[in-house]
Amino acid sequence: MKKVITVIFLMCILNIVSAQEGNIPLPKNIQKYTLTYSQLKEYEGLFEYINNGTLQIAASPKDTILYAIINESKYSLTPFEKDVFTNMSKEKVTFFRNTKNKIAGYYAENDTLKLLNKNIKFPKKLWYPRPLKNQNNKYSYQTPKQINDGLITANVAKTVLDKNLLNEMMQKVIDGQYPNVHSILIIKDGNLVFEEYFYEHDKNKLHELRSATKSFVSALTGIALDKGFIKSKDETILSYFPEYTIENNTDSKKKITIENLLTNQSGLDCDVSNPQSVGNETTMTKTDDWVKFTLNLPMLDSAGRIGMYCSGNPIILGKIIEKATKQTLSEFAKENLFNPLGIKNYVWNFKPDKSSVETFCQVYLTSRDMAKFGLLYLNKGIWNNNQIISKDWVEQSLKKHSVVQGVNYGYLWWNKYLEADGVKYYSFGAQGNGGQKIYVWKELNMVTVITGGNYNSQSPSDELIKKYILPAFNKK
Repeated sequence: MKKVITVIFLMCILNIVSAQEGNIPLPKNIQKYTLTYSQLKEYEGLFEYINNGTLQIAASPKDTILYAIINESKYSLTPFEKDVFTNMSKEKVTFFRNTKNKIAGYYAENDTLKLLNKNIKFPKKLWYPRPLKNQNNKYSYQTPKQINDGLITANVAKTVLDKNLLNEMMQKVIDGQYPNVHSILIIKDGNLVFEEYFYEHDKNKLHELRSATKSFVSALTGIALDKGFIKSKDETILSYFPEYTIENNTDSKKKITIENLLTNQSGLDCDVSNPQSVGNETTMTKTDDWVKFTLNLPMLDSAGRIGMYCSGNPIILGKIIEKATKQTLSEFAKENLFNPLGIKNYVWNFKPDKSSVETFCQVYLTSRDMAKFGLLYLNKGIWNNNQIISKDWVEQSLKKHSVVQGVNYGYLWWNKYLEADGVKYYSFGAQGNGGQKIYVWKELNMVTVITGGNYNSQSPSDELIKKYILPAFNKK
């Protein structure tokens, strides 16, 4: 069995630990030389990967870049020297050859990971946003289809949104000026008025949410409180884990509450913006019990004082919900959130140990169902005249409780603004690495959903909203 620890694509392990923009600072590319598309194709194939898994290596005909594809997420590899590439964290990936001088695998530290299948075909949709069939290759708006999933659709012309701007946005995405955007949806005045997909994505395809999962954990915490499974958000978290012998168990740690986890103010030495943090996720993912690992961390400050972006906090919350409800997190979500919203197509394997090193316990949903979640919060917890989450919890969740990385923060929701033509528009955001964005625009009576694949790099999601969606409201 291969070791769990490997450095080949370490950045992918950090897939939902990103901060408010969903990005991790990256070093500048070091490119010793270039390779042609045909030369890059020599490295293509299905390879072994960590945890007895697999990954694909593919050469893009669109931008002449070699990519590692892990769970449909693409990570670029930069040529360094013969048979050596650097990944997005500047680590070397070295390929080796067989006696016939053909690529046979790659090295990662002391691991030898073999090529399993060279004859892998990669569809054109993997590289190109969308083929258009009309002669001018121009986008033409269509009203989203009504599919009896609980969302009501309408034509964008019935709203204040600027159709010309939306057309311009679409044309630029299709032309590749905004790469790796997977979907764009807009709900205005309760109706789904804009719905577009790109590459291999469509309305039925599940998409990883990365750190946007945290806002779903927040919702389930509120439901558990509403239903009395959790008595109070002021309960201390250690009271839920009597089976653990806690390390660094100071009086300060004993005072950490459920609310401190929700506001990312646990005080534990766990901060994604600090590479020296004892509780960084690369260390946590190697352990057999992520909850215990996080609880054992030393205290960096008193609970409730400083906001620090720590993915261990919602991991602990998820386990508290499971203990309080005596259900798995997925089962509790299905019964109390997904079923009421008519969400049937999803995946959520919440298993906080090293078996989840690639998925990090995140939820997978369709873009339409992500939009439903945003609309639920816009409507103060009401769906089809049913109060799914209490109005008070929704209001408390979106209210400023702390400041994390310079941005106002609620209960695992970002409270931020985007500026369009000098006007600030405030939103509440569930967001994750790669460009996963569920934004609730209370004052505009609008929800926007954008998904993408710009992992560990700058996502164009916010720029799309600022340039092509929000300016329409300046005309009021």
